[in-house]
Amino acid sequence: MNVPDFLIPVKKYTGRPGCFHWPATAILSGFRAADLPPLQQLADDIARNRIGKAKFVLNSSGFATVSVRRNNHIKNPEAYRIIISPAGIEIYAASDAGGYYAVQTLRDLLALQGKKLSCCLIEDWPDFTRRGVYHDCSRGKVPTLKTLKQLVERLAHWKINELQLYIENVFKFRRHPDIGKGYSPFTADEILDLQDYCKLHHVKLVGSLASLGHTEKILMLPKYRYLAELPGFRNYPGGTTLCPTNPRSIKLVSELYEELVPLFEAEDFNVCGDEPWELGKGRSKKHADRFGAGEVYLEYLKKLYRLCRKHNKRMNLWADIILKYPELLGKIPEDVVLLNWDYNVNGERIRRTKKIADAGFSFMVCPGTSSWNTHGTRLVNAIGNVTQSARQGLKHKAEGLLNTDWGDNGHRNFLGVSLHGFAHGAAHSWNSKSVDNKTFTEKFCTYLFGPAGKKLAKAVRTLGSTYLTCGAPHRNECALFYTLVEPIDKTKAFNPSRIDAVSDVGLKKIVSQLSDASIWPLPSGNLAEFESLALQELKLAAEMDCLAAQKALAAKQIRKTKNVPAVQLKNIARKIHRISDEFAELWMARNKLSRLRDNLKLFRQSEKECLKLAKS
Repeated sequence: MNVPDFLIPVKKYTGRPGCFHWPATAILSGFRAADLPPLQQLADDIARNRIGKAKFVLNSSGFATVSVRRNNHIKNPEAYRIIISPAGIEIYAASDAGGYYAVQTLRDLLALQGKKLSCCLIEDWPDFTRRGVYHDCSRGKVPTLKTLKQLVERLAHWKINELQLYIENVFKFRRHPDIGKGYSPFTADEILDLQDYCKLHHVKLVGSLASLGHTEKILMLPKYRYLAELPGFRNYPGGTTLCPTNPRSIKLVSELYEELVPLFEAEDFNVCGDEPWELGKGRSKKHADRFGAGEVYLEYLKKLYRLCRKHNKRMNLWADIILKYPELLGKIPEDVVLLNWDYNVNGERIRRTKKIADAGFSFMVCPGTSSWNTHGTRLVNAIGNVTQSARQGLKHKAEGLLNTDWGDNGHRNFLGVSLHGFAHGAAHSWNSKSVDNKTFTEKFCTYLFGPAGKKLAKAVRTLGSTYLTCGAPHRNECALFYTLVEPIDKTKAFNPSRIDAVSDVGLKKIVSQLSDASIWPLPSGNLAEFESLALQELKLAAEMDCLAAQKALAAKQIRKTKNVPAVQLKNIARKIHRISDEFAELWMARNKLSRLRDNLKLFRQSEKECLKLAKS
């Protein structure tokens, strides 16, 4: 029996004799109106692959090529059964969501087998109840509503059923209008529009707002700086954390919640609460010295909990501080959902998942795409991180897996580069045991980009390994992300200097591997806009890494007081200028203007320095 090579593997596939042939006009029958959106997707695929035409019938008892029906004997609400016979295709599910996921599997079969499908029985259901993606919209890049809708449709096709948008300040608060200025914030209407679209595809849009730490963009505004725990921390005017003992901190958060939280229909709301680095070190120090920093955190947490209860939400909370002060596990409300995040293979915190489970809390395991602080992901780490998190989640009965995608330091990383991580996380969320990590990249590239996928997979792997090849595999970053914009002048170098850390041998290898643009095929006419942009983003990410390596090689020579020809420096400057223009174009293809200028400023500074050195 040859099981089709699904990107999101199914639980049970039983081959049967014979084949089903798509007719010239396929009749697609749904049980409810909710079946029409996925059946429309199937109809579009039938047309796109030149298999034939399709027409819809709702709740028909007559003949149908594909019929979607409900079956109350299927116990898991998201499970489904597909029966493919020579006479037609029957789908049974207990719910609208199950019917939707069945059609997604059928779409994949069509993509794999075309006009003739092998007869079979498929029985399928998910590993985790919550299968989420957490998308950073606050580090400079705010996606357009169109981009988010396109992303939702892809995630739902991979059977993801939850999306959280990370918001620090990128919402247009009526009562606090200064908070989002200059960041192209979301409006209430945009959130509601996106939520309606999510519901069509059985995705819950779950609210999320930084409510303690990571509030530097609010605290940098003079009118809010009095709320800071430790002004000036990490060179931020107001530091990064609200003072938990100042009653006006929770008053501000309460006012922000009043506008944001009621927009979301989902029962869960993520208050974040992670990485309050200054906790107990500034204005709350006296209280922390007396009672302990953990107790200071707990008291503030209880206030956030009461706000969530006020809005009839179940509080979700990043688990890092609770695990730092494990005595708090016995003191926080028992219905809090803990989000145990860890972004490194075999990370210490993910190994402590059992502690959360043993304490009786609902929880999610939260790996990451490893796409931030890089141009092209840390692919090996991402694959291992998701795999380990899924294993821990299944072992200890997690409620779900929430795959995070961040945008630290200006969000120079592209959405297209994160798609591999989203799909891999989705596969492990649905059926972790059956995911073949070794072949996943080939499957992914073929599914997204068609016949060129196998060749493209090699390029994606090469790009995803530069963090190792460069000789400076720092935690949570690829050094090339920094060498592209780090000043060549040693007196202005980053601390620590990534240029000093990378190796000549590794840099030369990267230049050799990535300087050949032909490893990235041109977008074909069959590619949708979303995937076509992703291919362009991958190509530019590779060019950025290649240029970062070339610049670092020149910088290392200059720092050793060795001569670098002016023509070489001018060539690097020209490449920076070109890449800056292409970067801006791709940014605006998916995103609002927001903080594009922050990245362009870094590019211009690097270009000017190279030109200045060429003249000296």
